[in-house]
Amino acid sequence: MMATTELSFFNLLFATVNPLALSVRANHKPVESSGLSLTMALKLFLVPTLFLLVSSAFASSSHGDSLFRPFEAPSPTGWDWESKAKLLGTTAREYVIGPSTDLFENSMSALAAQRTYRRDPLDGFKRYTEGWNLKDHHYWASVGFTAAPLLVIAAMWFLGFGVCLLVMVCCSCSRKQPDGQKSAAAYQLSLIFLVIFGIASIIGCLVLYTGQGRFHRTTSGALEYVVNQADLTVGKLKGVSDIIAQAKQVGVDKVFVPPSVQTDIDQIEAKIDSSTSALAGQTVENSDDMRHLLDSVRLALILTAAVMLSLTLTGLLLSVIRMQFLLYILVIVGWLLVSGSFILSGTFLVLHNVAGDTCVAMDEWVQYPSAHTALDEILPCMDDVTVQETQQRSKEVTYQLAEVVNQVITNVSNLNFSPNFPTMYINQSGPPVPILCNPFHSDLTDRACSSGEVDLNNAREVWRGFVCQASATGICMTTGRLTPSFYDQMSSAVNASYGLYYDTPSLTDLQDCTFVRQTFSEVHAKYCPGLQRYSKWVYVGLVIVSVSVMLSLILCLLYRREHDGYVYTKEFEEHKHSQ
Repeated sequence: MMATTELSFFNLLFATVNPLALSVRANHKPVESSGLSLTMALKLFLVPTLFLLVSSAFASSSHGDSLFRPFEAPSPTGWDWESKAKLLGTTAREYVIGPSTDLFENSMSALAAQRTYRRDPLDGFKRYTEGWNLKDHHYWASVGFTAAPLLVIAAMWFLGFGVCLLVMVCCSCSRKQPDGQKSAAAYQLSLIFLVIFGIASIIGCLVLYTGQGRFHRTTSGALEYVVNQADLTVGKLKGVSDIIAQAKQVGVDKVFVPPSVQTDIDQIEAKIDSSTSALAGQTVENSDDMRHLLDSVRLALILTAAVMLSLTLTGLLLSVIRMQFLLYILVIVGWLLVSGSFILSGTFLVLHNVAGDTCVAMDEWVQYPSAHTALDEILPCMDDVTVQETQQRSKEVTYQLAEVVNQVITNVSNLNFSPNFPTMYINQSGPPVPILCNPFHSDLTDRACSSGEVDLNNAREVWRGFVCQASATGICMTTGRLTPSFYDQMSSAVNASYGLYYDTPSLTDLQDCTFVRQTFSEVHAKYCPGLQRYSKWVYVGLVIVSVSVMLSLILCLLYRREHDGYVYTKEFEEHKHSQ
């Protein structure tokens, strides 16, 4: 049944581009040709080309999917849970009920392994099983092989139509009259089909132009979102790093954090700077490469749509106004452009499949997160050791700053020194200053505030009531236990502690890759459907344009032949009647 349907459809297509079979009058004797006819040459070229196009179309319909599904990776069927889990890089239990707690391991996990299960021409056409990986040349070979049908068509067109043009030139040079006497019906039928395929070319150009515009906007939006997420992450880390560096300089009454803590601050600053530089540098480099690629692809697609549309309209015009020399030049140019258009169709089909693979890889990683995957090239997780050490040092600095403030309050502000102790005497008077609530114990575990302590949220407001008016030498002239200078230094310490205490816990999202999961989940849900839909529009538009222009070029030649034969027939009949 499939073979019969395919053959019938093929015969219909061949009949549309070969109206000459209907055109020869039985009562006219054909004039002998000294060379191979143009019709026979075009048949030799059209048969394998159309057969390949129609076979691909019907093969796709047998899969119950879109017209171009066979160009994508075939999905393996009949796998058991163990086979699927093996390709996904998990155990069967993890595949069914989710990842185990020890899933984060130092191994490269295969992502989108089922979708990327394609033939690899670099590995003896064996199935590729390593999953999505933009740095693996075997992945690119397997996904590139999906464009093989279009590249074969491009080669057949280039060689086959080139031979047809050569035969046409030879026949034109060796004959002085048309091949036969033609009817008006064949001449008109050629013109009708030429117009039909011209309209199809225009429709294909519209689909191509619309698809490339929407594809570019969707891809740029997804890229911008990923870059913004990376920038937010870098900004969050740099913010914590800046606060830690600021804490190193904070001192109250010339009392600073211990030298050992200052050394730890220097070390963690270096690690944070290294991590943020790596993340920012890799994201910027990848985003720049992607922007350049997208801009180049968009320009190529716009030029292709414009040139193909111009080629179609110009060919139709030259055929109607009978400018034979310019028409032949246009056919030669179109021969080369159609070859390039088929190649571009295959290239964009590869891009369509890569985009689909990437979306599936993101979705699988969100469901089964694991360390050290190929997705690190897009948005890597932060180094777990660096994040943990940053959190630990933040707690340590917060604890030490609270100790410094409380040491000055307890040993200086709340004691009534005599003028005989000039380094301690500021003419303190009035009620004692409440100490600062230290959120951590000495072992850096969480600590609850005691009665009479002020926390990081309201310490500055409470302490403002204990500030006195001081003289130029820093001695209180009114009731109070804190000079404005003391208050400013203590406020700086509280600001640093507040920032570290409330901002550092957000680094947990970096430690467990929560921000990466959120980013990939958003991209998959919001941008991936548009990416796959509009990339399909583009390569379908390219195929429509390529096939339509290809058939239009053939019909231009057939139309010229029918026209010459029709004119010859009219002159022959007029000459016959005149006798």
